[in-house]
Amino acid sequence: MAGLRRIKLGSQGLEVSAQGLGCMGMSAFYGPAKPDADMIKLIHHAVDSGVTFLDTSDVYGPHTNEVLLGMALSGGVRDKVELATKFGINFFAENKEIRGDPEYVRAACEGSLKRLGLDCIDLYYQHRIDTRVPIEVTVGELKKLVVEGKIKYIGLSEASASTIRRAHAVHPITAVQLEWSLWSRDVEEDIIPTCRELGIGIVAYSPLGRGFLSSGPKFVETLANDDFRKYLPRFQGENLEHNKTIFERVSDLAARKGCTPSQLALAWVHHQGNDVCPIPGTTKIENFNQNIGALAVKLTPEEMAELESFASADAVKGDRYQSDFSTWKNSETPTLSSWKSA
Repeated sequence: MAGLRRIKLGSQGLEVSAQGLGCMGMSAFYGPAKPDADMIKLIHHAVDSGVTFLDTSDVYGPHTNEVLLGMALSGGVRDKVELATKFGINFFAENKEIRGDPEYVRAACEGSLKRLGLDCIDLYYQHRIDTRVPIEVTVGELKKLVVEGKIKYIGLSEASASTIRRAHAVHPITAVQLEWSLWSRDVEEDIIPTCRELGIGIVAYSPLGRGFLSSGPKFVETLANDDFRKYLPRFQGENLEHNKTIFERVSDLAARKGCTPSQLALAWVHHQGNDVCPIPGTTKIENFNQNIGALAVKLTPEEMAELESFASADAVKGDRYQSDFSTWKNSETPTLSSWKSA
């Protein structure tokens, strides 16, 4: 698979493997952190397999996932990868806050560079939008970091269409990261068309529904108490019972296609276009190998329509996150003029 297909992400020149690797679950949120040696072996296997687009964030751990990536990228691996990391979720504040002020942007970037052992970050995302600071101010500081050579490309994560437009007017946005999968399709109405109009690449996180589209409802019973998926609305009681039907129908079609449910779900994302890069995460080499097999699964228009018929935007019960978690739905920021006059 070393000849894995590559795609252009955005209009500024970034080129990545058609599928990336989300590294969060190696260190955080999905139960206990996994052994560094095993995860470094997995990362090296991914790069050798042609998956060179690696995704992390300073909040994963916090910080430990970036340190892990730094170790994995030593010894000549750095030149083979496109590395993305993120800033903006401050876990060290008393009540966990989102920050996009220039001072914080710069300090976060310097911290990530140090932990990763890099001089420059390929793609630097604002992980969540600070609704207290105009997006123009945050992107203005990111633009300075581009000029200084500390980052190559700017990205946003969980940003609304209007936020993306305002940011893009300050400096071209290369990629928007958003949750997009068979059971998370609300971004298709406004955000995806906006990205395409502006020539912005789309990076789909949780393309396997946080494991649901791989294993179905039974996997929820096996989650550790410190795995945050256990507490998501979609994985609770009646919602989970209802959503089980979606997995069953995906599984039926996968059996007819001769592939696994996860390969079918990933193939659906790949068929959305050459400007879309899903970044499924895993901690197991066998799951990684299965995931890249999705690139060989071809879907007819009829099969796409069938998948979408039982996984429509309103078919899923339960929100993506708990109600206190920020997403693109609450990502609007003050205007520059109102902020300056305040």
